[in-house]
Amino acid sequence: MSSKQNSVVIIGSGLGGLMCGAILSKKGYKITVLEKNPQFGGCLQSYKHDGGIFDTGVHYIGGLGEGQNLNKIFTYLNLFSKLKIERLDMDHFDLFSFGDSPVEYGYSQTYERFIDTLSSAFPSERKGIEAYCDRMKEVCRKFSLYNLESGDFMDKMDLLNSNAKDTINACVNDPFLQNLLAGNNKLYAGVPDKSPFYIHALILNSYIESSWRIVGGGSQIANGLASIIRENGGEVITRAKVSKLHCEVGVAKRVTCADGREFTADLFISNLHPATTISITQTDVFRKAYINRIESLENTIGAFILNVVFKEGQFPLKNYNIYHHEHPDLVWNAVNYKKEEWPNCFALFNTTSGNGFSLSASIMTYQRIEEFSSWYNSFNTVFEPSERGEGYNEFKEVSAEKLFNLVEKKFPGFRSTVKSYHTITPLTYRDYIGTPQGSLYGVLRDYREPLKTFIPARTRIPNLLLTGQNLNVHGVLGVALSSLTTCGEIVGIDSLLNEIRNA
Repeated sequence: MSSKQNSVVIIGSGLGGLMCGAILSKKGYKITVLEKNPQFGGCLQSYKHDGGIFDTGVHYIGGLGEGQNLNKIFTYLNLFSKLKIERLDMDHFDLFSFGDSPVEYGYSQTYERFIDTLSSAFPSERKGIEAYCDRMKEVCRKFSLYNLESGDFMDKMDLLNSNAKDTINACVNDPFLQNLLAGNNKLYAGVPDKSPFYIHALILNSYIESSWRIVGGGSQIANGLASIIRENGGEVITRAKVSKLHCEVGVAKRVTCADGREFTADLFISNLHPATTISITQTDVFRKAYINRIESLENTIGAFILNVVFKEGQFPLKNYNIYHHEHPDLVWNAVNYKKEEWPNCFALFNTTSGNGFSLSASIMTYQRIEEFSSWYNSFNTVFEPSERGEGYNEFKEVSAEKLFNLVEKKFPGFRSTVKSYHTITPLTYRDYIGTPQGSLYGVLRDYREPLKTFIPARTRIPNLLLTGQNLNVHGVLGVALSSLTTCGEIVGIDSLLNEIRNA
């Protein structure tokens, strides 16, 4: 796999696919990225609606500070020249509130500030907060790739089977603080009896180190990566839905798109969910046990998103994210909500700003795709439009009103500041992004069976590799690291990491 004459077809233009394409194109590989939608980017997509700009999935990013891991990757790819970023509030990049209490709690950037801020609210817990931070940093040190170093996977085996909730609770004694320290676990759809501590640590550490928003939408990352691919002679082709991956004598040879177009290559990389990759692959190479394992993996819960456009000068700009729960215990239990109590929490992300006021915002809460069972067999995108069926729009409107009512409790008069809104459901995510069950973050990690949910980049088909959020960790940083793993299988991980460190 070392010849620079190799051609590579990448299925799916989410961050994993585009990142692999950009890296390999820099190495001289001929890249063709195939995307089913009219717009490339997956969860990096952003779009305009009634004057507002909305992100599909990327609302803020960690690790972009000088010398930090994602900063080095972006520097290697020369991405910063293509992005407009701004740092979130140093004192509280995330702000938390509970029920009717007017008291709010913040996560600060840098560990020193983070510890001082929380210790001022919980003075008797300072040692516990320090122990919690030390534990997070220890976990991050042990994940070699997180530090852009190659290492033995077995070095971190002892870290994989620790439960996030239990580990946090062992550090601090105050039940309220225990919940607060997991307050933004919507970033990984935290499940109390399953979520591993390493997921919590790898994600939160990057935001404590530095938190940023992409001004004007996360699609700048997608556009930047696509331009790198094109500058190096590659293609990013939209409206190209891959329906089959053909193998001959156990080797991938070509893909067929739904419209009949075919693309051949020496190497293939799938950015699709592993179960979807298996379903389109025409081969008997995959063992039944592997297929059963992949198809049986549980996926994270879906989300209902209310995208609002504000009246001009009505909603003050907040340079931080807001997480609200009706009760502290819902930090962990919101994923198991009762239908009659929905919604019981939300996260609010400002998406655009002007003159000190927010122009638009995305408000997210959990929602199971089972709520949409009446319309499960429908499919609707801009490229392939169709009607969901009777009652779907009415159900969305009822859901929107319920979420508005909860936000109104936190921000009295909120509804009067809104000019227009539209909604996104788990079905929207399923159809546009291709995540099974409209899952927010793909495969759900389970500390009780850590190896079951680690999916190697290599497959039993020697020239087919996997990438994306389902391999190890999701999010911009997690997927970037998974992309390095995938590309490392082709060009050598040691030399690639050395180039990135020295960029």
